[in-house]
Amino acid sequence: MSDLEQTAIERLKAASDMSLRLFEKPLVITYSGGKDSDVLLHLAEKSGIPFEVLHSLTTADAPETVRHVYDTFRRLEEKDVKCTVDKHVQPDGSRVTMWNLIPRKLMPPTRVVRYCCAELKEGGGKGRFIATGVRWAESTARRKNRGSLEVLHSNRQKSLILANDNDEGRRLFETCQMKGQRVINPIIDWQDDDVLDYAAVEKIPMNPLYCEGFHRVGCVGCPMASKARTMEFARYPRIKAAYIRAFDRMLEERKKRSLPCQWQSSVDVFHWWMRDGVLPGQEVLDGFEEDV
Repeated sequence: MSDLEQTAIERLKAASDMSLRLFEKPLVITYSGGKDSDVLLHLAEKSGIPFEVLHSLTTADAPETVRHVYDTFRRLEEKDVKCTVDKHVQPDGSRVTMWNLIPRKLMPPTRVVRYCCAELKEGGGKGRFIATGVRWAESTARRKNRGSLEVLHSNRQKSLILANDNDEGRRLFETCQMKGQRVINPIIDWQDDDVLDYAAVEKIPMNPLYCEGFHRVGCVGCPMASKARTMEFARYPRIKAAYIRAFDRMLEERKKRSLPCQWQSSVDVFHWWMRDGVLPGQEVLDGFEEDV
């Protein structure tokens, strides 16, 4: 067993113990269908801890990703592992989707304003101890703002973030009285090659898109995907059309509220969005800050 694998499994076991003591419920493994969450899930199985699995449906994932998630869940359910797909159903019975979020927020999701992640990915597992596949290597922001153990507060500055999960840190974490979602990130210190090499050695079933040259398998068209977005929309024209329809409803909402708008059509919005959301000479479009 490698040091990385051993440390990750120790983190999962410690989090499992805390979850059972603090919440009297098993640890929840958050599962996106990407390589990090597949490795995380394999580690959870290998650790022998009791756990449940949660997938947050974004409605903008590639069909291959959705099929991979459901195939994985069928395999786990055969082992009596509880698997849940969060479809973001509201008290009135309606659902939150990418396609109704955009008109409600009055703007497309951008690198700076990532409301889609907050509402479609990060809201699951409330009142539970969750494990995620977050890694420092994914971005500078994550290296600065994320830790192996976290108590997340709605005000990020009030969150408890522990980069060192030694015995002293774990005691501090477990006795912390601050309210907020408790999170373990077992592979926080893994590099990209560590994830891919481990998946290959352990023969972990992976999302088939990785075999087709995809480096990420998040929401199709995510602004964080940079140059890959053009290729994604060429492959998934129906999802591109869904974004354009959502932008059309967004424009209608902006007009109803008499908000300033420099776009003439939903296609204009799409082209602006594909240019990373910044027009020449502009940092923020007038009215962008409205209702976000």
